[in-house]
Amino acid sequence: MKRLLALLAAGATAVGLTTLAGPSAQAATGCKVDYTITSQWQGGFQAGVKITNLGEPVSGWNLKFTMADAGQKVVQGWNATWSQSGSAVTAAGADWNGALPSGASADLGFVGSFTGANPQPTSFTLNGVTCTGSVTEPPTDPPTDPPATGTPVATNGQLHVCGVNLCNQYNRPIQLRGMSTHGIQWFAKCYNDASLDALAEDWKSDLFRVAMYVQEQGYETDPAGFTSRVNSMVDMAEARGMYAVIDFHTLTPGDPNYNLDRAKTFFSSVAARNASKKNVIYEIANEPNGVSWTAIKNYAEQVIPVIRAADPDAVIIVGTRGWSSLGVSDGSNESEVVNNPVNATNIMYAFHFYAASHKDNYRAAVSRAASRLPLFVSEFGTVSATGGGAMDRTSSVAWLDLLDQLKISYANWTYSDANEGSAAFKPGTCNGSDYSSSGVLTESGALIKSRISTTDNFPTS
Repeated sequence: MKRLLALLAAGATAVGLTTLAGPSAQAATGCKVDYTITSQWQGGFQAGVKITNLGEPVSGWNLKFTMADAGQKVVQGWNATWSQSGSAVTAAGADWNGALPSGASADLGFVGSFTGANPQPTSFTLNGVTCTGSVTEPPTDPPTDPPATGTPVATNGQLHVCGVNLCNQYNRPIQLRGMSTHGIQWFAKCYNDASLDALAEDWKSDLFRVAMYVQEQGYETDPAGFTSRVNSMVDMAEARGMYAVIDFHTLTPGDPNYNLDRAKTFFSSVAARNASKKNVIYEIANEPNGVSWTAIKNYAEQVIPVIRAADPDAVIIVGTRGWSSLGVSDGSNESEVVNNPVNATNIMYAFHFYAASHKDNYRAAVSRAASRLPLFVSEFGTVSATGGGAMDRTSSVAWLDLLDQLKISYANWTYSDANEGSAAFKPGTCNGSDYSSSGVLTESGALIKSRISTTDNFPTS
């Protein structure tokens, strides 16, 4: 449903692993670096780096450090321009965070890979000046600490499909309400400890959908790097007691079979790595379009067994025809799925809508289908199907009321500061640390935060 024309420019400014130079640097007179491995798994890890300028103001900075082992590599970085030559790593400030007044800090990070051991890096310097600071050891993998008491995952445990409902460990129907990322290749800076803390604690979100585009500068350009980044974001959600929807975000081309081999490779990896977790939901094809339901069903029946081989218990969401509209956007309806369901258990069917474009006839289809099919609104927007334009409050509220009434779970597009009406944050918000106050929220963000932050009242008996 979303169109990516408005986002191509954003791709040009996305931070990735590159050898481009950052802003011209001035001499630093004092600095502190706090380096923390936030998660670690077999062959990979995610590290956070906080730079604090303890000297005179700096208008451009270059952080340098040395990997302690030849097998350690930076795979994908954010909030800086990252490069690596041998064991020497450089992170150059971006145009929006290159100025560091005295006492100011910059938060950046990267996903890395390693072979053998994963010792800590050494010799941190900022513009040639040696920095003081701290290095925090990695957590064990898998994490040993359970989600905080009272969180959605702690309360509901392993989810499953019962009849047409999503049910918790007590076999009671529940509704999850939360947010979707934008493309993680473009908006990586929006997904950090501060933003996830805000989502879990202030927004009181139950779930965090990780939108990993396959094309559009996504997974196909760096399968190992994007797989690692998705796993890290699953861990971030788990640590805060939120469910994580791993979204294989296919959009163009619309036939998911184009990416069948990639899907098998990706889901085999993430299912094996996350099988022990209770917070993972798999979404195997975001928005099939220009393709028949039979072709989508064939794709699903090849990918689902790959997941089940490693993770037999997790809920799986299957995309539907017409940009996951149950075929309505193609002039069809839910009957094609009802009459020819996917041959698998513990699955749900995706329904996506954009409130300014999709109104009464779409709501009627959902109302009919909800009595026959387990539905999950894994993506929706308050604006038009382009992702932009003004919010349609009347239609958005009508949709949210219907989903609440039917206990259909949902994730809103998007938890980002994209320059479009569907974004929850005003442009530039992700350069800071405030993800909750009224001053940073768009009209759409304010509405959705007010809806998902109300009490869940999950049944436990």
